[in-house]
Amino acid sequence: MFDDPEQLAHAAAAKFVEYAKESHERYCVSLAGGNTPRRVYELLATEPYSAEIDWSRVHLFFGDERAVPPAHPDSNYAMVAEALISKVSIPPANVHRIPAERGAYESATAYEDHLREFFAGQTWPRFDLVLLGMGEDGHTASLFPGSEALEETSRWVVATRNVQTATDRITLTLPVFNEAKHVMFLVVGKKKAQRLKEALRPKPEADLLPAQAIKPTNGTLEWLVDADAASLLPQS
Repeated sequence: MFDDPEQLAHAAAAKFVEYAKESHERYCVSLAGGNTPRRVYELLATEPYSAEIDWSRVHLFFGDERAVPPAHPDSNYAMVAEALISKVSIPPANVHRIPAERGAYESATAYEDHLREFFAGQTWPRFDLVLLGMGEDGHTASLFPGSEALEETSRWVVATRNVQTATDRITLTLPVFNEAKHVMFLVVGKKKAQRLKEALRPKPEADLLPAQAIKPTNGTLEWLVDADAASLLPQS
């Protein structure tokens, strides 16, 4: 647990660097959208973090995206491009954005084809690091409560929809996230406190939240949370 979001962001940036150094040849990361990860990306573009990373080995992917053009203000890619990509010496070919301007279904198919080519020969892609957030409803990436996408067992990327905002989305699937070497949740704020408590201290009769379905099969799972988000958790 961290005192505030800024402390959490620095810890996440440090872990990004740590995992980059332990990877061999290429370092494949699945990025999350949202305000909390944005601060992590801003830090990674500055000293001392940026200088500790060999950006030529880094490959950036996206865990989910809204079905909007890459310059749209709601685009996760646009946010990451502004906060990080435009400020570091990463080769353009190492940035693997979701072609969301094609529409949810077509872009999901195109992104899966791209991932299967990049991770050729693998049953599932093996990311070195997956960054995730958690919504107030317990969703993560664009995997929402009650979504059919949660039942997917063969596809790597699917189209989905946020019913609350009536927006089409593209998301990696649970088996993809669960094959990662490291998965790191970033959760901040009092608005997330109740759902975080439910996610980490579930009641036997409660429905499974999408965030709870993230269970790496052969990797680590870390929850980086600030004091506000953790305010309803038992204090030890």
